[in-house]
Amino acid sequence: MCGITGIYNFKDASKVEAELLQRMTDVMQHRGPDADGMYVNGNIGLGHRRLSIIDLSEAGRQPMFSDDQHLAIVFNGEIYNFLDYRDDLQQRGHKFHSKTDTEVIIYLYREYREQCVQYLRGMFAFALWDEQQQQLFLAVDRLGQKPIYYYADEDRIVFGSELKSLLQDPSIPKEINHEALYDYLMYLYVPAPKTIFKHIYKLPPAHYLICRPGGLRGPYEYWDLSFNHVEEHQHEPYFCERLIELFEEATRIRLMSEVPLGAFLSGGIDSSGVVAMMAKSLTTPVVTTSIGFEARPFNELDYARIVSQQYHTDHFERVVKADALSILDKIVWHFDEPFADSSAVPTYYVSKLSREKVTVALAGDAGDENFAGYAKYSIDMQEHALRTRIPDSIKRAIIAPLANIYPQWDWLPQYLRGKFFLTNLTLSHAYGFYRTNTYITQQEQNQLFSKDFKRSTQDYNPFTVIEQFYKKADTDDPLSKMQYVDIKNYLPGDILVKVDRMSMANSLEVRAPMLDHKFMEFAATIPSHFKLRGREKKYILKKALTPYLPHDILYRKKQGFEVPLDRWFRNELKTLVQETVLSPKAIQRGLFNPEYLTRMWQQHQSGQRNFGTNFWTLLMFELWYRCFMES
Repeated sequence: MCGITGIYNFKDASKVEAELLQRMTDVMQHRGPDADGMYVNGNIGLGHRRLSIIDLSEAGRQPMFSDDQHLAIVFNGEIYNFLDYRDDLQQRGHKFHSKTDTEVIIYLYREYREQCVQYLRGMFAFALWDEQQQQLFLAVDRLGQKPIYYYADEDRIVFGSELKSLLQDPSIPKEINHEALYDYLMYLYVPAPKTIFKHIYKLPPAHYLICRPGGLRGPYEYWDLSFNHVEEHQHEPYFCERLIELFEEATRIRLMSEVPLGAFLSGGIDSSGVVAMMAKSLTTPVVTTSIGFEARPFNELDYARIVSQQYHTDHFERVVKADALSILDKIVWHFDEPFADSSAVPTYYVSKLSREKVTVALAGDAGDENFAGYAKYSIDMQEHALRTRIPDSIKRAIIAPLANIYPQWDWLPQYLRGKFFLTNLTLSHAYGFYRTNTYITQQEQNQLFSKDFKRSTQDYNPFTVIEQFYKKADTDDPLSKMQYVDIKNYLPGDILVKVDRMSMANSLEVRAPMLDHKFMEFAATIPSHFKLRGREKKYILKKALTPYLPHDILYRKKQGFEVPLDRWFRNELKTLVQETVLSPKAIQRGLFNPEYLTRMWQQHQSGQRNFGTNFWTLLMFELWYRCFMES
């Protein structure tokens, strides 16, 4: 894995400042500790930090050039099928000087121009400079595993793998985008293409961008996931057989490495399935790493050991104290934007442990999105079944008033609370799913947001983020629509950002077989009743993996990387919140209502209400502000 940066002064052809490009590149040393490289030629400059995985020789250094020096590329990621094209490209007359996937991209571009991305199977973000066309081509992979941030005005474009690279340029305005902040408060992350800054953008998944002397063209979408080819006529044995076949292939092609390779193992079905598929392909024991918290409810090590013993893995585990305080500043710095998924803490720790043993780790990400593994899917389907049976007149006359007077049960997950459930019955499926995916109710917004913040966002509704994907999904099936929304929004905006930043913070490359686009395209053809059967989530995945994993792994309650936020804010993080979120400095920013903040804090401390997620969201924003706006 690597970090890429660049500047293209396309309007006046002014010379790129090499010192600035070097700063932009150096600030991402963690993404590529093995080497750095830079190319500056007049008005174009490309920078690269290298984490060596394939072809560890000097021939693999970047920026990399075509044989005639007319094309230059900086690349972050891995292309797993690059050998499929290398021989053909050589037969077409292209000369290779390395064994890397990077060089294959250069000549695929020469043959197919912008359509070269259609041939790539893997995770990637790259910038390719075409000297003859005076064109800069930027592209990211189909699911958004690897990032590109960019700033563009009428004169130039500046880009990088991380936002902090762009902030090395003092001329780029650091104006907070209040709509993005509103999104963050609702979703716990800033969805693409927005960033927390008004003039900086993310290149969305499955998109490319072209920049020429006349300016920017795009972004253009080159791939989408279709749920419109469901194989209703097929039976369970077919789906099980085909699922394992593609799962094994997607895992096998991700084992390519010239450095030590292993796997995250939580003991859940997804990571355990990955380890099982790895064991089928490897002749040596799989290296597995697991972490557990001292607090028993948050410790899954016993389950990880079951899988490790079954497959005789070379297993490493560590029990850690859930000590967010010691790493909070580091986490904030690595995310660049406000990011409030608290599972970033254990993800950081497991990445750190893995990096002690390997340089590449396989993970089970996207199993829940592909096979309907989240509890919210079954809850929302039950809601939807009731919603479609209840006449609108009854919703208005009975259910809506009942929802208003129903008590608030904070000790339950939001989507299991009676008040929440009754309110959702009165809403459309799309809006109900939006409420399931967000963390502040309308009533809480009205009390938390200051008058100035409400005024600045009065014409914006974060629901539009989900609504656009809900409408775009090429299916009428409600479960498939929810999956599509999560694959387009939650997966790239939260899960993949978390994994990329926390693994890269430790110079670790993470690969996820279930993010393979061919595997996902197949999963989208499986009928919904094979994914969610009654309350049984991931039905077909569990059936397919039955020969490979014990019953206790397949059918145990889903846990995930949970952290004890409510307890933290009554104990070890209590003083920090008082010194940051509730400080005069934070209040003076004028974004939040100080009276309501104080009331929330008092209710949380007394145990009357649980506002752990709310205060984590506010804390991460305040720490981000101090790091990136004041530092």
